[in-house]
Amino acid sequence: MKLPAIIVNFKCYLESTGSKALKLAKKCEEAARQFKVTIAVAPQLADLAKIAESVEIPVLAQHVDGVKPGSYTGHVLPEAIYEVGAIGTLLNHSERRISLEAVGRGVSRCREAGLITVVCGDTPKACREIARLNPDIIAIEPPELIGTGIPVSKAKPEVVTGTLKAVAEVNPKIPVLCGAGITSGPDVEAAIKLGTKGVLLASGVVKAEKPEKVLAEMAGALVKA
Repeated sequence: MKLPAIIVNFKCYLESTGSKALKLAKKCEEAARQFKVTIAVAPQLADLAKIAESVEIPVLAQHVDGVKPGSYTGHVLPEAIYEVGAIGTLLNHSERRISLEAVGRGVSRCREAGLITVVCGDTPKACREIARLNPDIIAIEPPELIGTGIPVSKAKPEVVTGTLKAVAEVNPKIPVLCGAGITSGPDVEAAIKLGTKGVLLASGVVKAEKPEKVLAEMAGALVKA
């Protein structure tokens, strides 16, 4: 996935479920084409295959399990995600926390299955430990700011810069994204200027009255920054 990027996490909102999820994914695709930037989407599992076959922008799962093919009822197999056309997955989001050991298994299995991993962490210290597992991308997301509309890039810039430093000390090749409270173009621009390679967001787009307007503003900011 080409960086910098905007990743839109659809979560489990009704506004991003079923036919509405497909419409939103197409709006993301339209903005990506118009501004020539990377906008990826992470729909719910039930919508993943339909969206992956309907758009050309990167599609990610919201979670996978670090299991191999076999007797694992109710788990999400990395190979299954790859087969439906997704390019990767989120891991360890604050709303779907897993242990560091489980993150390691997930990263390893995704690599075997041909998927990229975007692993979330809530502090610079946590992101440092995650970096030791060599994921493709790390996203710093302080949970107390998620869904608040208060961007971490402005409210707690030291958390972002601290994460960039912590990750670089382990592996400077791992790009860092910024998440939590991102709702506007200026929020995206601020994140990029701090040194990140993009943003991970959800309600700022999904719950917006006019998602296409917000997407255009954010994509424009990505180009500008």
